[in-house]
Amino acid sequence: MITVVVPVLNEEENIPALLKEIAEASRAVPISEIIYVDDGSTDKSVAVLQSLKGDYKALRVVCHSRTSGQSAALWTGIKAAGNDIIVTLDGDGQNNPADIVHLYNLYNLYKRCAADFPKLMVAGERRKRNDVWIKRISSRLANHIRSSLLRDNTRDTGCSLKLFRRKDYLVLPYFDHMHRFLPALMIRDNVRVLHVSVSHRPRTSGVSKYGTLDRLAVGIADLWGVWWLLKRPFAHPETAEDISEAV
Repeated sequence: MITVVVPVLNEEENIPALLKEIAEASRAVPISEIIYVDDGSTDKSVAVLQSLKGDYKALRVVCHSRTSGQSAALWTGIKAAGNDIIVTLDGDGQNNPADIVHLYNLYNLYKRCAADFPKLMVAGERRKRNDVWIKRISSRLANHIRSSLLRDNTRDTGCSLKLFRRKDYLVLPYFDHMHRFLPALMIRDNVRVLHVSVSHRPRTSGVSKYGTLDRLAVGIADLWGVWWLLKRPFAHPETAEDISEAV
């Protein structure tokens, strides 16, 4: 079964429609749990989520008392998940939940063809990014630099639509902004990373939580930090339970 993890920060207008689409996607893939992680919203996001729990039995709501960032929200949601298979997507509605079936089908196909290699991640790559031109250009440049340095063979690591095993994620080294480097971190840990083309929709409500310059500033430091990590593989417990006990 699949747990869908959705981090949100001040997305009250986008929650109802996206949640409905995730529920509709569960007709095609075995989604039994939907975890929304509110990262310290100051709008009515939490109230909206609580009001929808009666309509969606699979919905769970986890709240941060203060804004901690997308990586922290994902970590919280994935640790709280009750299923071994995780799908992540953004809470702004730009990822289409209908594309989850493409990730799931590729995951199952590979498992049948390579049963001796269970560690697998399927990463979505946006066919056409529906954002302002400055974001598209800066993202293309950043992806090129990152892929060249880390050799993760991933064209679009910024696409939040990903599928992977919970146990493979929870043994990764945690740091702020780690979600931007998941393919490289997974590969470091001997996880096979596959890619599938997915759609990307324009934002219809709310505002982006990221600016171009601030993302660039932290991205440079993080990139060198991840490069350093890739040069230093480490042994770790094999199960998520082991690592969660140690944290």
